[in-house]
Amino acid sequence: MPSHDVMPNMELYQPVQVEDALEIANRYADRGWLVGGGQDTYGWLKDRAKSADALIDLSAIDELRGISETTNGIEIGALTTLTEIVNSDLIKERYSLLTDAASVVASPQIRNIGTIGGNVSQDVRCWYYRRGLSCYRAGGNLCYADTPQGMNREHALFDTSRCVAAGASDTSSALVALDATMVIRNSSGEQEVSAEDFFVGPANDIENTTVLRPGDILIAVKIPNTWAGSNFYWEKVADRNVWDFSLVNIAASFKVSGGNVADSRIVAGAVQTTPRRLVNVENAIQGQPKNERTAQSVMQIATDGARALAHNGFKIPLMQNLVKRAINA
Repeated sequence: MPSHDVMPNMELYQPVQVEDALEIANRYADRGWLVGGGQDTYGWLKDRAKSADALIDLSAIDELRGISETTNGIEIGALTTLTEIVNSDLIKERYSLLTDAASVVASPQIRNIGTIGGNVSQDVRCWYYRRGLSCYRAGGNLCYADTPQGMNREHALFDTSRCVAAGASDTSSALVALDATMVIRNSSGEQEVSAEDFFVGPANDIENTTVLRPGDILIAVKIPNTWAGSNFYWEKVADRNVWDFSLVNIAASFKVSGGNVADSRIVAGAVQTTPRRLVNVENAIQGQPKNERTAQSVMQIATDGARALAHNGFKIPLMQNLVKRAINA
């Protein structure tokens, strides 16, 4: 019986050019595994919950690192670490929402290694799935979490089509609230996908959490000037302040004129597989005073359509109150 204390045997590639990485990724297709910081990857492989014939380590590709100013905003290389994002004066000055979200991912050690590309691309955290059980997401015909005996305290409230696992990325909520764009490259060329469309739920794709497919490489994240310097709000509620995933998080961008909300983007994380944009709340507060009265009047519609499981019903009032705090902040 193979030991789970060591990594399984596989090929290792360490390209230094994007073009070489694309060729290798295209050659191995779904049997190749792209690695940035590797913080999510190595657990999957070591536990034998997933396997690959080849690891394609992207960490030596300088083109995929760094934060640069563009005519329309900023561009962040997919291999830029979360610590580099937290320490960036440019991001802090214009898009502090992302600074705040990145600063509470896991622990300082993980942020030093973990990348923005890896954080938004990580898989869901359901322990049944990650133990290698044959659930719907793993190709089986059962959701172990969505049963009378299932342990589902951390799971989803919305969009629970066969799979009730919640997304684990903190930065994804902030990127959707900032109207970011993801730059994806493959052997056929390059395309840009809005952050809102980058993430996919189980009703559309039970096996993947993003639009990335074998042979695709996430090159960069672009953030437009649209929300630069806006009124931002970020809050993450977790069981522990360090090294823990969100129970619920809220990322919000507001444009305020004369004390009233001129425009907004409000996004909740960890309540479904993808970041959940609260368009009904955004519409309801349009033109309204940004104050406690407005916040109180809309907080309950934030959870319209929620379906509580056996153990995660507390997330409904938690989410409502985070929306209230965001609008009233």
